[in-house]
Amino acid sequence: MQSILVLHGPNLNLLGKREPGVYGVVTLDEINQMLERESQVLQVKSVALQSNHEGVLIDAIHGALGQHEGILINAGAYTHTSVALRDAIAAVNLPTVEVHLSNIYRREEFRHHSYVAAVAIGQISGFGVESYRLGLHALVNYLKQF
Repeated sequence: MQSILVLHGPNLNLLGKREPGVYGVVTLDEINQMLERESQVLQVKSVALQSNHEGVLIDAIHGALGQHEGILINAGAYTHTSVALRDAIAAVNLPTVEVHLSNIYRREEFRHHSYVAAVAIGQISGFGVESYRLGLHALVNYLKQF
């Protein structure tokens, strides 16, 4: 059974409380539960990790080699700042889909650039929790081609 590493970046542990007008009222636990249900339907395994620490996320990406076939990532603010996260994704060369709850291109200018996008097979943003579900489906469909 194929395995997908799901990574949630900084501040996503506060979902449901943090700026609900931007990020909605669904909690990270609820997102992970939804992804687990979707994974069962798609006949894949998903393993979720959230961290506010860049190094923990990088270590998880490195550790994905030989353990997971793809990565679904919401890098949070690291999307716009972390060359190291971008380099880790490039180094492991696993198909990666970037997701965001909000449409980063309709927000502040500094959020319009993603370091992750250049090494991801695709990006889905602006659909709230649905971004995660769509991202998982897109990644699994991509993996089925190979």
